[in-house]
Amino acid sequence: MRLAGKRCLVTAAAQGIGEATARAFAEEGAEVWATDINEGKLAALANLRGIKTSRLDVLRDEEISQIGKRVGPIDVLFNCAGFVHHGTVLDATDEEWRFAFDLNVRSMFWTIRTFLPGMLASGKGGSIINVASAASSIKGAPLRFVYGSTKAAIIGLTKSVAVDYARQQIRCNAICPGTVQTPSLDQRIAALGGDASMFQARQPVGRFGNPQEIAALAVWLASDEAAFVTGQAHVIDGGWSA
Repeated sequence: MRLAGKRCLVTAAAQGIGEATARAFAEEGAEVWATDINEGKLAALANLRGIKTSRLDVLRDEEISQIGKRVGPIDVLFNCAGFVHHGTVLDATDEEWRFAFDLNVRSMFWTIRTFLPGMLASGKGGSIINVASAASSIKGAPLRFVYGSTKAAIIGLTKSVAVDYARQQIRCNAICPGTVQTPSLDQRIAALGGDASMFQARQPVGRFGNPQEIAALAVWLASDEAAFVTGQAHVIDGGWSA
């Protein structure tokens, strides 16, 4: 019950890391708002103890503002929404670049701008956790030009928020996963003909990570155990970037 009494909001909670984190927060005693644009998949969380669900399109600032009013002050914000583009700088289009920065980065700007004032007003502080990536933001990864650029931006965003609000006990950290077995990864592997060898070969531990392992780190960062931790990019990648 490390998160007992805390109110949390999770984006992209319908599957993968977001879903695992929403479940883990609730299991540790938190009141969780699990949000996603995919209401069908989100429904799997609707009847779980400690979890409330709501549709949220993080590409729409007005929807974020509305849910901010609906939910009220929170203690923990877990920003998980994102998309992985495949290709080099010469493959990237302006449309892909704009979409990636809107979804992967600007959505975090909007959610933080919405929920940070409540954290400050409470006087209790808060924890903001942004999902970045080890790919191209920590270690160069092939064919991840657009994606890596956005994830590096998230680390900069995280450090800026952390240093601006540290004295008000607002902690802001990034999680940088390596290759994690999620529906998103399954789709990327399928798009490459079903060959997972390229992804598996780069994991020194010999396997993919799982969403629950990332969620365990998120629980710690959300908890008071991490009260002295802010402004950091926490790499959890099975030794890939070592």
